[in-house]
Amino acid sequence: MSKSRSLLLFFPIVLTALGVFMIYEASSITATSTYGDALYFVRNQLVWFALALVCFGFFSRFDYHRLYSLSLPILVINIILLLLVFIPGLYSSALGARRWLSIGSIVIQPSELTKLTLIIYLSAWFSYKERSRLFAFLILTGLIIGLVMLQPDLGTAAILGCVALFLYMVSGAPIKHGLLLVPLAATVFLLLAVLSPYRLQRLTTFLNPQHDPQGIGYHIQQINIALSLGGVWGSGFGSSKQKFLFLPEAHTDSIFAIIGENFGFVGSVLIVSIYVAFLLYIYQHLLRVKDRLGFLLASGVFFIIGFQSLINLGAMVQLLPLTGIPLPFISYGGSSLLTFYILSGILFNIIGYSEKKRR
Repeated sequence: MSKSRSLLLFFPIVLTALGVFMIYEASSITATSTYGDALYFVRNQLVWFALALVCFGFFSRFDYHRLYSLSLPILVINIILLLLVFIPGLYSSALGARRWLSIGSIVIQPSELTKLTLIIYLSAWFSYKERSRLFAFLILTGLIIGLVMLQPDLGTAAILGCVALFLYMVSGAPIKHGLLLVPLAATVFLLLAVLSPYRLQRLTTFLNPQHDPQGIGYHIQQINIALSLGGVWGSGFGSSKQKFLFLPEAHTDSIFAIIGENFGFVGSVLIVSIYVAFLLYIYQHLLRVKDRLGFLLASGVFFIIGFQSLINLGAMVQLLPLTGIPLPFISYGGSSLLTFYILSGILFNIIGYSEKKRR
């Protein structure tokens, strides 16, 4: 492993290690009250972390050019998984959403894996086929996003839509298509938000954070309390008050609020700095990738890590509405962790191939 490429594993491991500690801090009370085991969520995350490292190792050595011929079978399998969550007895539901597929003792979230699948398939498609096939692109993307929306999961659907649009434009699509698609997509998602009473309430709370503080606005109010308790330097690891069942989704989507409470503004800035350094590292290397498939794959990895982190962090500081999007590498969730480590492994392979070609 070259020194330059080793950072591609270093950054995720640092973020995940921090995530494991913060998952314990955020979930110990919930885990004890629900499962009688303070380490329940930590233990699960460590199992997924071990599997994620194995997957990273495999894909870091797997020739990414072979993903071109595998992209269609991967897409078909993913679509089948998305359909299976609607079959009674196979899915697990929470808060009215059917996003999880139960296979024995294993629970996976197909919509998270779709992020990986979409990047692979669109990168392969745009590498060698006609890149201006707007209608076919819209049909494919609409099908996948539609299945995710039915779960329902507007946040992940929005992420997938933005990833698809980004790859379409980076592949060399006409600028006029972008000028058409961006406002069209924004209008569709705004309509979907407004037409759903729950999502409309979420949007109203974003525009007026004081609206219904004990109801729909409770979540954002508790995030604000967590961050304010942290102050500049934080209250110290293990001293969170919001973990006592005040903050919803404390170990998943809202884990950054617990980080802010424990480590304050200074610690929060440090975490953001790690993400920025990681993204700058990826960007520096993707500019050196010369073959089209590798460039599109690397661009997709760069975009989804940066964009999803931005969406999550933006919601924590009220720059964006709450969407239920996890923080990459840190939030609890096996499917998300697996997805981002596989993407990192693919990127590792791309950078290695690019370095060989330059020698």
